[in-house]
Amino acid sequence: MRRTVIVLATALVLAVMPTLAHAAPGDTVPGTVTHSEPLPSELSLPGAAAAYRLTYNTLGIGEQPATSTGAVFVPEGAAPEGGWPILSWAHGTVGLGDDCAPSEHPRTPRDSAYLSHWLDEGYAVVATDYVGLGTPGLHPYLDGDVAAHSVIDMVRAGRAVVPELSNKWMAIGQSQGGHAAVYTAHEATSYAPELDFRGAVATGAPSNLEHLFPFGDPAFPEIGLDGLTTFSTYILAGMREADPGLDVNSYLTPRGRELVDSARTLCYDDQAERVAGVSVGALLSRSLNNPEFRGAITNYLAVPTTGYDRPLFLGQGLTDTVVPAPLSFALAPQLLAGGADVTYRTYPTDHNGTMAASLPDSTPFVAGAMR
Repeated sequence: MRRTVIVLATALVLAVMPTLAHAAPGDTVPGTVTHSEPLPSELSLPGAAAAYRLTYNTLGIGEQPATSTGAVFVPEGAAPEGGWPILSWAHGTVGLGDDCAPSEHPRTPRDSAYLSHWLDEGYAVVATDYVGLGTPGLHPYLDGDVAAHSVIDMVRAGRAVVPELSNKWMAIGQSQGGHAAVYTAHEATSYAPELDFRGAVATGAPSNLEHLFPFGDPAFPEIGLDGLTTFSTYILAGMREADPGLDVNSYLTPRGRELVDSARTLCYDDQAERVAGVSVGALLSRSLNNPEFRGAITNYLAVPTTGYDRPLFLGQGLTDTVVPAPLSFALAPQLLAGGADVTYRTYPTDHNGTMAASLPDSTPFVAGAMR
């Protein structure tokens, strides 16, 4: 009965407050909702009293107007005074194609359990799909600024549709989403000063990749990292979209161009099958170690190491073979040296296991930051 009341009440708010939930024609203000609808139950989360799918305005490559989709999940029970505090979830790699948008599919068991934990803790969860996943244009994979805009504007959009949400919020993310969460922490207070941003939790976050990619050349050996060729095709496809002045195709073999082209539309499992047996070196026709490429990839995905004004939690699996631990071993002291308030924890887990393993530490971290 309580769940029914919450659903009906929120639907009534949507009906009588259209100016909050929907944009006027031609309106491109970031965070403005252009469409909203209830999320089918099979796409919701355990512990959610209500769930909605939204399309909203944000900023894309070069801070140009763009759109994203995403979902809002409301906890069960009555909202606390001031509204439900918000966690803005940044998802891991799903691919670049429109069919890959997480709000169009059931969440994976890993993500479902993780997000339901936060609902049970009394947080509303808003979950962007990112620019280009189900909306016009290519998703610029690991473009941190674009991802941060999607994560922040999802909070604005969620609050427009569900008035019971507080303006107090944090970012949480895994893998690609961990990278996005760190970027969000860097941008949130200046990009959305009207919101009360409290910090970020990032697990399995890739970093320092700009120092690794210049080692790429046709003789690049297999180094035992899971999904490396797949992730490389996504990064190169994203760079090709974000930086047309960089002739990415000139660095690729015919097979490499074919696979970077397929990365534009194939979700992760299908792209991984397509690249099976192909090394990173087989993608490349020449070395990436030149000033032009080094500058371009640094601009595209390097994690900022200064300019943070809210606390960060970084969780890393010591047996992670997707985002290996030495990358964050370097990132944590870089952030500390840059003045950030960083809590860094490691766990005897692989990439996927870090999310659940970190909860005994990240749960009190979030609770403390939200007080």
